[in-house]
Amino acid sequence: MKDTNKPILAICYDFDRTLSPDDMQAQGYIQSLKMDVDAFWKESNALASDNDMDQNLAYMYLMVEKTKGKFYVTKEKLMEYGRSLKLFNGVEGWFKRINEYGKEKGVQVEHYIISSGLKEIIEGTVIANEFKKIYASCYYYGDSGEVLWPAQAINYTNKTQFLFRIEKGILNINDQKVNDYVAHSELRVPFRNIVYIGDSATDIPCMKLVNSHGGHSIGVFNPETQDKSKVYTMMEQNRIKYFTEAIYSKDSDLEKLLKNIIDMTVVTEVLEKRHFECNVEAGEYKNHPMDYRKDVLINNLEDSMNFLNICAVIDELKEIKDFNETQNLKILNTAIQNKQIKSIINEKHVKEFYCKILDNVDPENNVSKEVKKLFTDKLESCL
Repeated sequence: MKDTNKPILAICYDFDRTLSPDDMQAQGYIQSLKMDVDAFWKESNALASDNDMDQNLAYMYLMVEKTKGKFYVTKEKLMEYGRSLKLFNGVEGWFKRINEYGKEKGVQVEHYIISSGLKEIIEGTVIANEFKKIYASCYYYGDSGEVLWPAQAINYTNKTQFLFRIEKGILNINDQKVNDYVAHSELRVPFRNIVYIGDSATDIPCMKLVNSHGGHSIGVFNPETQDKSKVYTMMEQNRIKYFTEAIYSKDSDLEKLLKNIIDMTVVTEVLEKRHFECNVEAGEYKNHPMDYRKDVLINNLEDSMNFLNICAVIDELKEIKDFNETQNLKILNTAIQNKQIKSIINEKHVKEFYCKILDNVDPENNVSKEVKKLFTDKLESCL
């Protein structure tokens, strides 16, 4: 499912108060309804509470309901509000710098939005084209272009589904293959290579999921207010690994942190590749059950620490007709290295087994000579 040989690092962002210092609806849209921002959210939350309604569906409904007699809500109209959104310092140049650093290190960096805000407003921003995919709440529009119904409402818990889509590379929101099994080695972006950047409790499910699977979650706070209370709480509850100011400019602390993560990704992927190769080799070995059984028994003999265990393992080894040269020599070495075997090698049961092994090894081999020296008297088969 991967389309590149390079490791992919997916950076996922919330939008409001993560890339922008305020809620997107409060940066022109609510004001155009001739409403106070706090009054709008109070009414929206009450609507949700009184009707067992999802809070995101409530604000989406109210955004349309309050425009009656004022203007029609269309995708183009919402995108207009996106064009005037304020972004945190450095956001516009952030993506190019991070992408270039990733490229220098051999890492393909991709950016995603996972937001409860409105997709149409985000698509109107100057940074919309920087994202491989924007997952956010959105509307369904009729032939006239006017809003008819919510098409997607994304709340803090169902945000997590999009992390699984990114992980598997199944980005279409209606593609049910996201539920199919994919071997860990075939995941397009394993969770260890996912970064989630957010600011508040609505991001906690995504942060927790990324954290628990070896990824990187980052809490950001407004550099103007310097209010760290939320990130302190998230840190204390192990929701995030790091926190820093929402400053995206060159050489900012956040940029240095992302560069560190990219550097770590390079090393981690080298080790993961090695781990995968070892797993494959070990798996292929286990597919040859007879060789596997022989080696297991020989290793058990090597580790046996008492007479009963040694005799039990030898009884099983006697049932096997042939060993390869390496296995024969390893069996002989057990007599030299294992003090327990050495102490009982002249027991008839043990001696007969080792003489049988010696018959299949070059008598001039140093290991053979060492084992023969352990015998107090020689059996015919050892001559």
